[in-house]
Amino acid sequence: MSWSGHFHGYGPWIGTAESYHKEGNRRPPHPGHPAPPTSPDDKQAERVLARYREVAAEFPTSELPPLMTGHWLLKRNRVSAGRTWTEPAAALEWMTKHYLENLPFEREDGKQAYVGLDTKRAYAIDVLPVGVDVSWVYYMRSGHIVSLSVVCCPNRHHPELVCPLPPA
Repeated sequence: MSWSGHFHGYGPWIGTAESYHKEGNRRPPHPGHPAPPTSPDDKQAERVLARYREVAAEFPTSELPPLMTGHWLLKRNRVSAGRTWTEPAAALEWMTKHYLENLPFEREDGKQAYVGLDTKRAYAIDVLPVGVDVSWVYYMRSGHIVSLSVVCCPNRHHPELVCPLPPA
């Protein structure tokens, strides 16, 4: 599999499970938006359309991670030159740094809750060079969720998305 491009880092996002699990807030607007109400009395259609407009307006600027990793590229204000790399090792070091600063919770019974950092790193260094996005999402002891993502650009799954910030 051949791919040529660069990488954008997003996160760390740290927030509540309640926020993270509101999937409607994590979906980008789409061309087939809800139809407007057919009559002034169609209150349900009005509510659906109002909710769609709210989410469509918030998605591009929200810090909340999108459902599909590649959709980070739509959040143009979340990209930075300091988190844009041409080398996968640099992207992986950024992920590792933030992982170590925000460790996942450990089970009280001593059993492993998540795959270890060495396994995460081995997978990432294997797939990033061929254009596969990497996301690490896990719970901290506080109960908050951490999300770290490295998005490949151009994106294999969303080739129509324009790069928000080409590398310098």
